[in-house]
Amino acid sequence: MLDLVLLAFIGYVLVLGLRRSFLWVLLYVYIDILAPQRIGFTLITTIPVSLIAFAAAFGGWLALDRKEGARFTLRQGLMLALLVYCWWTTGHADFPVEAQTKWDWVWKALLFAIFLPLTLTTRARIEGLALVLLLSVATIVIGTGMKTILGGGGYQNLKFFVNDNSGIYESSTLATVAIGLIPMLWWFVRHGTIFRPHWTVTVFAVALTFACLLVPIGTEARTGLLCIAALAGLMLRYTKRRFLFVAGAAVLGLTALPFLPQSYYNRMSTIAQPGGDESASTRVAVWEWTLNYVAEKPFGGGFDAYRSNRFAYVMPVKQTAGNTTTVTYQEVEDKGRAFHSSVFEMLGEQGWPGLIMWLSLHFIGLWQMERLQRRWKKEEDEATRWIAPLAAALQMGAIIYLVGALFQGIAYQPVMLMLVGLQIGLHTYCLRIDSARSLLDRSTARREAITGQVRGAVAA
Repeated sequence: MLDLVLLAFIGYVLVLGLRRSFLWVLLYVYIDILAPQRIGFTLITTIPVSLIAFAAAFGGWLALDRKEGARFTLRQGLMLALLVYCWWTTGHADFPVEAQTKWDWVWKALLFAIFLPLTLTTRARIEGLALVLLLSVATIVIGTGMKTILGGGGYQNLKFFVNDNSGIYESSTLATVAIGLIPMLWWFVRHGTIFRPHWTVTVFAVALTFACLLVPIGTEARTGLLCIAALAGLMLRYTKRRFLFVAGAAVLGLTALPFLPQSYYNRMSTIAQPGGDESASTRVAVWEWTLNYVAEKPFGGGFDAYRSNRFAYVMPVKQTAGNTTTVTYQEVEDKGRAFHSSVFEMLGEQGWPGLIMWLSLHFIGLWQMERLQRRWKKEEDEATRWIAPLAAALQMGAIIYLVGALFQGIAYQPVMLMLVGLQIGLHTYCLRIDSARSLLDRSTARREAITGQVRGAVAA
């Protein structure tokens, strides 16, 4: 029954797309994030719904879309260069079979992010993409929050719609994405036109924000706690009463402490003492190995190059005898550990060229969103006053992603690449508005000059 419901929804949107081809773009976003083919049990698992939506999105844009205002930008060029470079490193990878497996989904994520801004030519499309992206993630987040409240949480024990700890369903990744989308959620509360500002929208936003904050608790993801701290710090910039904000956050945090499980405290305590946790200890060792690795291979080793690492590190071992606890330190050998950082993921797999392209892609985006905020923050016109707040939301989401990416291998996370596409689309849209206004101003000035010359001639 579940398979039929999911297939009926997908088929319905495919039919609607015959009149509005942009709906096929939104359909692919929904499928790529939520992965309904992994949620179902029988029929839907045998149908390549992702490939169908992918082809429909591209084909619909080529054949049916008017393409007015579409333009290719610097950041799209960076992603294209990164895509080509990843293709080259995959062909020269240390582990060709494993590299090909990762390449099979990375190229689609990059290609769709390159294509996405070409479709975002109006405010309705920008808002539509943001809404589908947000609600698709919210579907997972709401279920996660409910299971957390009902006591179904725990590190690597909180199962979502699928019994798979990969992609957005990986606990730390979901925590990062959930926290990063909170600013965009509140943009919809104030400026949305699909769901206009209303008390019901506000209530939903409050509940969803609470669910997003529960994700790091339910998954016991340490990265999620760092993302919450980053969000709180970023919000200080846009809060007029900063003292009250800090005091309120402190009271809220202290109020929540008694309700947190002991396992959460134990897990979070390793942030301050990384040497006492195997996962945290191996990260430092892997990062050191990566630096030595690229010193010999500056162009990287292709996807999954971490499989060749081998190192030793020291771990404390606690032994309890009666009331006495002794701690001894022993050397542990390990190998084939993942990078656990997008920076070192890019460095180890794509070398210095790949890392430079990836960092440039994101830092240029932060700079562009900052410029948009300063350019449009004083706009009073209903048609444009939404731009600066959306730029701020996208900038905060990108910063939170980068904070989370420091401790996770999510350099090619599709949701975040879609966020990049959304940033590019907004920036391009604003450039077109400025260009149109400049053209109008020049036309007005020219008309006034001609009128003045005619009047002068008549008077003479």
